[in-house]
Amino acid sequence: MNASPAPRRSDATRNAILAAARERFATDGYERATIRAIAKDARIDPSMVMRYYGNKEGLFAAAVALDLRLPDLDTIPREEIGRALVTHFLDLWEENEELTAVLRVGVTNQAGAERVQDIFRDQLLPMAQQACPDPGQAPARAALCASQLLGLALTRYVLRFGSALALTREEILAWLTPTVQRYLTAPDPA
Repeated sequence: MNASPAPRRSDATRNAILAAARERFATDGYERATIRAIAKDARIDPSMVMRYYGNKEGLFAAAVALDLRLPDLDTIPREEIGRALVTHFLDLWEENEELTAVLRVGVTNQAGAERVQDIFRDQLLPMAQQACPDPGQAPARAALCASQLLGLALTRYVLRFGSALALTREEILAWLTPTVQRYLTAPDPA
């Protein structure tokens, strides 16, 4: 019987760096987070961060390599796509500080903005292409969905507007579901 190999020390170091970076980027944002502070949090020398990731941008890209784990539309009735997507994003925002870090950095830094754009282009756009009646409209429809989902996340999880925080999950679903559903599946309004 073969035992699985023991994790390499470099794997543990990389994992410690990424965990510290995610926490630091979420707390301080991209601009204020430093390699030195991240290394201190990871209890390693700053040169190790540079060795593995090259620079802060490389570290940020590695730390926020997010898989949104979007639901499979083949298993969701067409009329429930909006609710499934809003529910999924609420779950993600409430369980995953990486998304908050990415959004916070995305609004303050060009590298962060590009990372947010990449994540949504690579993951949300294919879903929109699958859901919308005219796949040629998918980029616009995905952008409209992102405006709703990211707008909620910005006001609720980053800026922490009292009125956004006061909304219950069911209230958010009631308000956003019809909008996201319409953006993805309604006929072209033009």
